[in-house]
Amino acid sequence: MNRRKFLKTTGCAGLALGSGTSGWLMDLYTFQDTANLSEVEARYYKKHPDREIECVLCPRFCKLGDKERGYCGVRENKDGIYYTLVYGKACTVAVDPIEKKPLFHFMPGSSALSLASAGCNVNCKFCQNWEISQVRPEQVRHVDFAPAAVARAAKQYNAPVIAYTYSEPIVFYEYMYDTSIEARKKGIKNVVITGGHVNPEPLEELIGVVDAIKVDLKAFTQNFYTDYVRGELQPVLDAIKIISRRKTWLEIVYLVIPTLNDSDAEIRRLSQWVLQEVGPDVPLHFSRFHPMYLLKNLPPTPISTLEKARNVARKEGINYVYIGNVPGHEAENTYCPKCFNICIERRGYTIKKSYVKNGKCTFCDFPIPGVWT
Repeated sequence: MNRRKFLKTTGCAGLALGSGTSGWLMDLYTFQDTANLSEVEARYYKKHPDREIECVLCPRFCKLGDKERGYCGVRENKDGIYYTLVYGKACTVAVDPIEKKPLFHFMPGSSALSLASAGCNVNCKFCQNWEISQVRPEQVRHVDFAPAAVARAAKQYNAPVIAYTYSEPIVFYEYMYDTSIEARKKGIKNVVITGGHVNPEPLEELIGVVDAIKVDLKAFTQNFYTDYVRGELQPVLDAIKIISRRKTWLEIVYLVIPTLNDSDAEIRRLSQWVLQEVGPDVPLHFSRFHPMYLLKNLPPTPISTLEKARNVARKEGINYVYIGNVPGHEAENTYCPKCFNICIERRGYTIKKSYVKNGKCTFCDFPIPGVWT
């Protein structure tokens, strides 16, 4: 299978490997038949009588009989043992700028080897990667990409970071966890791009082996999560609080969808909660919605709505508030809360200038929180 055919099959984008070069990491590995899935025992489940199991990885707590799969579609009960079917099975591999995740206060300008397996534990009607997140693993092509091989590839492509992203990394938890350990052996950092729909115990264990987590907070009401995410809000809020209390770097993204989660009142409640539970220095990104997947009846978010959301958050006391998916907007930049100069100037995923040295603003020596090296 050539690259063009693979892209068409998976709906994936091409790669940017930095320094003006390009390539396709899948060329390093062998394409597999879709039936060639893994059979690695899952980490978080309970055994019950009559070969039944209960998954305790995420807040769904799926209870499954023999030969049944969880909601995510990538974990299966086989004769009373719960298996992950996507361990080492990457359906998307790319090298991206870290800003694409987006992570703005974590090693700006660096490259991240990014990978995903099929599956997700929610069903967002506005998902931008639904071709891989909302399918069974048999429905996409994949390659065998073992944890140690991922770490070697990151070194080969001069990527100091591995990002678990695109679909929902929680559903390929075991693969992500073991890859993070292999990466650390080589001095490579790990970042997780997640919806945060995970239980506390596996999250706590994951935090021990990764360096940054970006949480997509879909809205600040349970009604939105019920109608448009098919998930629960409170576990996501709990996850954000857990991450914020550890050393792992945290950033939050809020996709602003016209008429559904964009009211001033909701943005204000969100901002007040972030300030109280996380603090003023967590980067908060308000991203522009574009109609896709099952939510095509709404227009793209007006830029004025994003600007209003940013103003509300800043007035509530959040220091680092960004606007995403609007290349060239001034709110892509990082501003020093003390002297108000631009500390990091961005355009899209590109760093144009940086005035952060040793974690401080070079204009006034004010500490700028983040992971800079």
